[in-house]
Amino acid sequence: MNWLTLKWGTLKSWHFDGEKQQALIKEYNEIGASYSVACQDDTPRQKEIICELIDLCDGDTIYLDWTDKMVSKEDAKKYVMEYRKS
Repeated sequence: MNWLTLKWGTLKSWHFDGEKQQALIKEYNEIGASYSVACQDDTPRQKEIICELIDLCDGDTIYLDWTDKMVSKEDAKKYVMEYRKS
């Protein structure tokens, strides 16, 4: 099962089996990732990667940890792209 959890506008946890997803996670980490999700400040490319990963998840919803709710993939991508936007 391919899934991810979002918190503070970024990746909190995930599980991916596919090579494409693994390559995206590797690229995300190579750009630079904090061990603390609260401290992570994603670049525009990292936000794009998260949105690509959202599309590659199984099912139709994504879990938002902070609010403890499931949202549609489109709402999850909007959450990622608009988080910390001034």
